[in-house]
Amino acid sequence: MTRRSQRRALSLILATSVALTQVTPAAHADPRPATIEAWQQSTSVRLQADGSLSDVLAISSSDVWAVGQQEIWDVWKNRGSIRHWDGARWTEVPVRDATAAGNLRGLAAVSSSEVWAVGDGHDGLPYVARGDMTGFDRVRPQGLRAGDWVGGVDAKSGKVVVVGSRDEHGLILTGQGNSWTVQETKEKGGLYAVGGGFAVGDTGTEPLVMHYSDGAWKSMPVPSIPGGYLRDVQVDSSKRAVAVGGVYNGPGDIEPLVLTWNGKRWRELRLPGSEARLYGVTGDGKGRYWITGYDPSRAAEPYMMRCVKSDCEAIRGGAKPGRNSVRLQSVAYLAGKGTVWAVGHAVDTADRYTDVVETFAPKTTTSKS
Repeated sequence: MTRRSQRRALSLILATSVALTQVTPAAHADPRPATIEAWQQSTSVRLQADGSLSDVLAISSSDVWAVGQQEIWDVWKNRGSIRHWDGARWTEVPVRDATAAGNLRGLAAVSSSEVWAVGDGHDGLPYVARGDMTGFDRVRPQGLRAGDWVGGVDAKSGKVVVVGSRDEHGLILTGQGNSWTVQETKEKGGLYAVGGGFAVGDTGTEPLVMHYSDGAWKSMPVPSIPGGYLRDVQVDSSKRAVAVGGVYNGPGDIEPLVLTWNGKRWRELRLPGSEARLYGVTGDGKGRYWITGYDPSRAAEPYMMRCVKSDCEAIRGGAKPGRNSVRLQSVAYLAGKGTVWAVGHAVDTADRYTDVVETFAPKTTTSKS
């Protein structure tokens, strides 16, 4: 893994929480939408001490999944966790494997009865698991080896794609039935998310986007952005996608980065001056996107950005006493409900971590979660 890959892999451990109270639109958002989202509820899946959530998946209002880890600072007690929301409560879903999972980073689903989770295994190999509400079983793809790292997964009927890194190059693992193939990218760096035939990451010095076409994964031309990296991607169609990440200029100096795809080329979306770190992105399939992250200038307030075409505005929650920072790592849009679910963690004044789940919707929506 590259130096920057290692840094972002660690940042996946560092997440968010906090009770969200009000929305403060950015001044550049004009005109203001008639129904702007409002934070609805802040809650937790109640992981054990020092727990963090890395990814969230919303299938329906009574079928929401989240993955992460607990006891993150104890190498012996650290365990991955899979949680499910049934519309009334969060429950832990068992992982039927004696070796146990470490940090789980990615989620994808074909249906409620076929959900995939990926991350680290305590045996030194990447962890890939498939399951449903009754539990998950570890899958051991051919070709994986010790030292491989995986962070993102995409799934559709008959095909699963897992991305990560191997020996300072991108890694793409494809499963079809019981057969798996492994591809290393020619480009150095690593891949962190995959969806809709696009995989994103960085080369160690610039953003990296791979695209699946004509039966193979190939790198795509992207804007030259020294220090740029991509953490997540939302694909609406072959002609519309958004990738988010940042530009690393040095310790503590990171700028937000958003790239948009119009079917012909990737372009950088210019954002107002900000130090926000961007981690996850989701969309409604109609050109509206929500991006989760963390704003160090207002660290104790949960931070999200909503973009419609080229217009973006900040959505912030209120700071909660005792919490120093909140990081929302991942976000999912619930189709048909207008609701967005975001997960991450909060850090308190004693540097203890607590997992967090934030749900919000337009003010006209009466959503209980």
